[in-house]
Formats: sequence, structure tokens, C-alpha cells
Amino acid sequence: MKKFFIPVIAIVCLTLLAFGTASETTSYKCMIQLTNYEGEGAYIVVSILDSKGNYEETLYVQGDDNEWYRDLEEWWKNIFGIRRPNIDAIVGETITGGQRKMTVLNIPTDKIDSGYKIRFESAVEDQEYYKDDPEFDLTTENLASKKEGKGFIRYVRMIQQ
Repeated sequence: MKKFFIPVIAIVCLTLLAFGTASETTSYKCMIQLTNYEGEGAYIVVSILDSKGNYEETLYVQGDDNEWYRDLEEWWKNIFGIRRPNIDAIVGETITGGQRKMTVLNIPTDKIDSGYKIRFESAVEDQEYYKDDPEFDLTTENLASKKEGKGFIRYVRMIQQ
């Protein structure tokens, strides 16, 4: 029995190392309230950045017509425009001025309170683009507070589920 037991443990360990384990996430209900502006619907992308401002992961994309993704300049340049990944973030329809959108963000738990940031980029066709609308440290305290936007986003509020 002992001769069989050791190889099985070795196989299980090697399998876990080869395929990795899915990172644990914490779900946050996220409300994005837009300012009162006139024009088309806002495209918004929510991303996680490392401590140096490099993109790590896309959490959410609002806007289902990929023709306009390039208007989200930093995200396009750093993620979608270069690597063209399959976006596994939830993709939702745009909303217009004064409206709000509720979604769920699944944030990797190991990135909370670990020096990472969360960025909300926004753009509207034939109008402005806001790179950090808002951007803040990915801390438990910040995730529990209302964050004011700088452009098309009036504010973002999150509640842990």
C-alpha cells in the first residue's frame, strides 16, 4: 500500500503545479453612476493595475461594440490592442448621461490590500476620454467607500457581497 500511496501524491502535486489553482475572488456589487451629459452611451472598462501602474487584469467592460474599444486608450494600448485576449470580463451595454449601472466585480482576493490599484476608464463617442475616472488603491477601506469620478463617471460605490 505504501508503494502506491507515494506515487499518487506525487502525481497530484505535479498536476496542481502544472495547471495551477484558480485564484480566490471576492465579489463586490458595483454601482457606476454617470454624470448628466449629452451624447452617446459611455464605454467603461474596469481594470486592476500593479503598484507600478501596469495592467494586470480586466474586470469589466461596459460596451458591446468592439469598434469603440480603441477609445478607451490606455486599456486598448496595454491590453486589448496588443495581446487581443479573449475578454472574460462581463460585457454589458452602454448607458447614457445620468443613468446608473449595477454589476458584480470579482476581484482577486490576494490583490486587495497588497499594493494594487483599480482603474475605471471612460469614453463617449465624439467626446472626451478619461484615463482614471476614478482610480484608487485596491484596499478594503477604499472598496467600502464612495469614489468620485473625474469625467463621465459621477461616482462609484461598491458593497462586498
